Amino acid sequence: MSKFYYGIDIGGTTVKIGLFDEEGSMLEKWEIDTRKEDSGSHILPDIAESIDKKNKEKGIEMSSVAGIGMGVPGPVTEDGRVLKCVNLGWGILAVADEVRKLTGVDNVKVGNDANVAALGEQWKGGGRGFDSIVMVTLGTGVGGGIVINGKILTGSNGAGGEIGHLTVNPSETRKCGCGKKGCLEQYSSATGITRMSAELLEESDEPSSLRDYDVPITGLQLFKAYKENDKLACEIVEKFSSYLGLGLSHVATVVDPQAFVIGGGVSKNGQIVADVIKEQYEKNVGLFALKGKEFRLAELGNDAGMYGAVKMVID
Repeated sequence: MSKFYYGIDIGGTTVKIGLFDEEGSMLEKWEIDTRKEDSGSHILPDIAESIDKKNKEKGIEMSSVAGIGMGVPGPVTEDGRVLKCVNLGWGILAVADEVRKLTGVDNVKVGNDANVAALGEQWKGGGRGFDSIVMVTLGTGVGGGIVINGKILTGSNGAGGEIGHLTVNPSETRKCGCGKKGCLEQYSSATGITRMSAELLEESDEPSSLRDYDVPITGLQLFKAYKENDKLACEIVEKFSSYLGLGLSHVATVVDPQAFVIGGGVSKNGQIVADVIKEQYEKNVGLFALKGKEFRLAELGNDAGMYGAVKMVID
């Protein structure tokens, strides 16, 4: 009898659900709305209902569903408890236990969405061929996920891999969203790029093609100018990459991965993003054993969380 798996990535707006076969191939994917009203109490029942509907549509018996994996935007413990997830309206919630009750499937695992996406990239994406990677997501913030020997490094409270809040500039006076000052996220996220671009354009009289764009400057515009050797663009990219290279050198000193996989909106500018980060990483890392790491771009995009969720339960 064929076995099937469901990989689920819960976001603040939609829930992405993928149906997979036992080889880890995605057969189908779809989305449902994330209903956050009533403290998010509808989210898990809606997911269970959607799975049941898909099973009936495909003629799949629930006994053939061998596992359900799930990524959640918040800290998750090893036993599948979420320790407050503000984006979903959840407090402390035993998500894995609740999904077991709703579906009747025993093999349920839950992880932090960034960590789960990292596992997906290690399995089927940019980290293929490596057992140990660090996934870096450059979006509105800087997210991270760490996979060591094929397993997610969660930490004691599910907060492992939060590399965006490494302190890389102790002299910073502005606060990060987390409340600290000088976090990596303040410089190497898409938001950080926008802020640094606006500040430098205001402070400098240097001619720049960046002045041809309306603010805020996007990563796409910045890297286009950088490729054209625009002086201000080069200065901004150097700042962006130097802080990121510094932060990742600290990460490597602790976990010693085989590779870094760069994802998120900023990574869509191509291999040049990974290359400038690698250059700065090599400048900052000291130990010989930590030099020469691979820097690759993520490949799975928004599907990474679904793949990683399934990987948790397919082994």
